[in-house]
Amino acid sequence: MTTHHAPGPLDAPSRPAEPAHSGPGGPDPARSLAGPGAADPGRWGPGPSGGTVANSAVGTGNSPAQGSSGPAVAAPPGGDPVKALMHRHRELCARAVDPLEIAAALEAHGMTDRTAARFRHRDVFSLAEEMYARVPRHSSDRSAPPASAHAAPEPVAGPSAGAGPSRLLTLVLLPALPGALCAGLLAGLAQAPPGRARTLAVVAGVLAVLSAVQLCLRHGPLRSPRPAGVAVRLATLWLLGYAVLGDGLLDAAVRGGPDRLWPVDTATALGLALAMWPAVLCARIFTGGARRRLARSRGLGEFAAATRPLLLASLTCYLVALGGLLALAGALLGPSPALAGAGALGALLLLARLLLVHGHRATPTVALATAAGVELAVLCSVLASRLPGCDFLAVPAETLIEVCGAEAVPTLACAVAAFALLVRAVPALSRASAHTDPGTR
Repeated sequence: MTTHHAPGPLDAPSRPAEPAHSGPGGPDPARSLAGPGAADPGRWGPGPSGGTVANSAVGTGNSPAQGSSGPAVAAPPGGDPVKALMHRHRELCARAVDPLEIAAALEAHGMTDRTAARFRHRDVFSLAEEMYARVPRHSSDRSAPPASAHAAPEPVAGPSAGAGPSRLLTLVLLPALPGALCAGLLAGLAQAPPGRARTLAVVAGVLAVLSAVQLCLRHGPLRSPRPAGVAVRLATLWLLGYAVLGDGLLDAAVRGGPDRLWPVDTATALGLALAMWPAVLCARIFTGGARRRLARSRGLGEFAAATRPLLLASLTCYLVALGGLLALAGALLGPSPALAGAGALGALLLLARLLLVHGHRATPTVALATAAGVELAVLCSVLASRLPGCDFLAVPAETLIEVCGAEAVPTLACAVAAFALLVRAVPALSRASAHTDPGTR
């Protein structure tokens, strides 16, 4: 006598379930079976055979002959595309602590509400709720994640889970280090006599400040899951260097120089170094608040609607703090810095870093490289205009500088790039998948 056993929820998918993953132009048999009842969370209770009502509603069906092409056009009512999806993401379903975690991972893999309709659900979240409900769980599983979840790397974008001293280090001491080193360097240079020792002190001080900034980017809320590329690092160094040295050099080049060392914007350097602290705190506020909203939300749309204003508020707080620090640095060191240019640069760097932290690399790289390229192109055009017959190269830059001043070049370059990043960051950072484990992206 042959004994048959009922298939479990994570059994291998049958042949008819494959069209559920087909592209928009392919056959879509599951779409004809979708309906409001299939997405009703009330149907996901225990079924008469120990499974769930959703399991019995869609059935498990038998696979047709592999050589037949009929199921690719019209699958029998017994097909279960959700089971095939669960089999593909079985590890995620097993270690998920709530349906929103599954929904975020599905969203990260490109699933939309329109795609969820092929699995007989009105949206991604209702599909994730069924996948979560169909995985057998013990009472202990609901209070603590499986052991495999603890083996996964901690999400770097989330709130710090370390002890008090660790938080003190990453949120207070390290972010304050670049500003303290920069202030100490400027105070020492004001007392140092000109000469070789002064030059060596400048080089050592700049390297120390950059090393402190690098420590802040490797620890705490601004830590990226993967190191930034060479293009990002070079573009960032150029933008920072131009903010301190570029305006004076460009103005001197337009006037036929430089014949001697041009003015250095020390107030901007000090203000940007001090702004590392509010940048870390605002990043912490955003990522921590986003993860708390992720835990409370009941849908992807609700989470996105709650996260967008949080991102804009965090960016606004940073810009206000940056403006205050730049004004303070100008009051202490004499000449007032270009607030618009430094503010645009600060917004550009913070948005680029937030996107890198949450797994987006291409857009920040393009934005930073474009802003740096514009500044370099303007400077090179002014210098190249000194060649015979190339006077026309400097006309655009000279016209802009004559009307708005030399600070207009970095202001426009960084402001346009920052606005483009903001347009990209608002939808990208309001997705639940941006605030989950990097391994699920």
